[in-house]
Amino acid sequence: MAERSTAAVDVAKESGEPPLAATADEATDDGAKGQKRDADASDTVREDDTADDAATRPVPNPEPPELHSGHKLARRYRLEECVTRLDGFSSWRAVDEKLRRAVGVDLLPADHPRARGVLSAARSAALLGDPRFVQVLDAVEENDLVYVVHEWLPDATELTALLAAGPLQPHDAYQMVSQVSQAMASAHREGLAHLRLTPDAVLRSESGQFRIRGLAVDAALRGVSTDRPKRTDTEAIGALLYAALTARWPYHEDAYGLVGLPKDLTVVAPDQVRAGVHRGLSEVALRALVNEGATPSRHESPCTTPEELAKAVAALPRIRPPEAQAPTFAHTAYRQPPARPVPQAVPRPAPVVVSPPPALPGRTGKVLKWGVAALLIAALGLGSWQVADALLNHGGNPAPAHSEKGSGGSPVVSHKPLRIVDAQEYAPYGNPEHLNEAKLTYDGNTGTYWRTHSFQDGPSITSVKPGVGIVYDLGSAQAVSSASVGLLFGGDHTTATLYAADSLSSSVLPTGLRKLGTGITTGKSVKLSVTHPVKTRYVVVWLTALPYAPADAYSQAGYKQAITEVAFTG
Repeated sequence: MAERSTAAVDVAKESGEPPLAATADEATDDGAKGQKRDADASDTVREDDTADDAATRPVPNPEPPELHSGHKLARRYRLEECVTRLDGFSSWRAVDEKLRRAVGVDLLPADHPRARGVLSAARSAALLGDPRFVQVLDAVEENDLVYVVHEWLPDATELTALLAAGPLQPHDAYQMVSQVSQAMASAHREGLAHLRLTPDAVLRSESGQFRIRGLAVDAALRGVSTDRPKRTDTEAIGALLYAALTARWPYHEDAYGLVGLPKDLTVVAPDQVRAGVHRGLSEVALRALVNEGATPSRHESPCTTPEELAKAVAALPRIRPPEAQAPTFAHTAYRQPPARPVPQAVPRPAPVVVSPPPALPGRTGKVLKWGVAALLIAALGLGSWQVADALLNHGGNPAPAHSEKGSGGSPVVSHKPLRIVDAQEYAPYGNPEHLNEAKLTYDGNTGTYWRTHSFQDGPSITSVKPGVGIVYDLGSAQAVSSASVGLLFGGDHTTATLYAADSLSSSVLPTGLRKLGTGITTGKSVKLSVTHPVKTRYVVVWLTALPYAPADAYSQAGYKQAITEVAFTG
């Protein structure tokens, strides 16, 4: 049996696919569970460590080095907790002490037969820079160790945990398959595959964005390769969608806490497994799994690449999120409240009558009365003169209040316009929109603007990109109370959020910034109010939902927006 490479995959001549690197990140420890094991060898995932010829060619399997909690790598990454120890490598939750953030670390001995492939795959994944994937932050060979450092998302939930509670709502399943298929289509265009897309490899953040961990690294760690990487990843996404719709695993084995299909059945449509499944999503799942024996009910062609699958999902009518239901209250019969006991009468003391003082007699009382009247008339005249003088000197407008310190040192807002001295596009995830146009949003000309790209999915663009925006420099720390953002396009709908940033070229993600306020509009402007004014020099205007607009001289029709003028008050 010829030895196969663990760092790259070949192309099946009949598929016409370009060579791809075998890729993945952190998946489960139970290997390639859920993959069909009785399919033809050229179509299935294979692992280099199988023991079919172990008698003639023993595979070296060095033990992982003795590491423990508190061990530091590169005097920077402190290991905290081992989450996986398998097949000569281990995975850890760690702390980057330099940046004070949690990270994940995969490490193995430098003389491990897969060490070179792991380094190569990790560096390839790091170059992709797509925010829909868990980012590789570092790949190092040091002191007889090879380790890969990647993001750690403490607020994200694995799809495995979501499915443990039951099937996803149709809208959530739609968002999952749409975002995952688009992300994998982008990765394959760059020559990268996953090969271990399991429910453990898909995470959902608190904002509803799905992210994929495992691009490049996990398959290299486990020695997984295939001759048809695009088809393998496509079928894996189909299995994820099938599980999301039914809470069943579409193979005969039980896996990831899900019950598999009966052994005497081939893959049946999700809407035949469970009532109420969305018909269009059920059909898409079958089209992705068609190579595993499924048959599309309408005889549509199978999806053999993530790009074909993404187009099939995009062709579906948009699935709206469920409307929030008003709370219901139980109806109870009205009962007369019990009569309260009447307290015994308590004798009250007799009221004390105070007699008014006698009036001043004769001429003295009249003089005093006219004197008080004269003083009142003089006071009224003086007050009227001061008001008239203030109006004449200030053009009819009262003088603006000055910003002072309130109780506890909090800033008191004066509601004066704040000067913008500089602006720069805020792109912490990479892939900026139009870097040179940010300064056009405060030049006093509504005919010039900064614009976004045109997106195919919307109004929310988080399935493609977490958001787009600009950071503004106010010159010095100011107590910002509101922002007015002029927009080029109206429609359903634009969502804008205001954040306080740390610098003009900030690379801190929005989740790490202080949120000041949010606004949603269907018009061509949005007012963002700050409930509790905060002193900051740098302010971010961040857009996460854009309206649909027709094609223009700059971009095609799609979900897009442009900011014409921004003004801040404090």
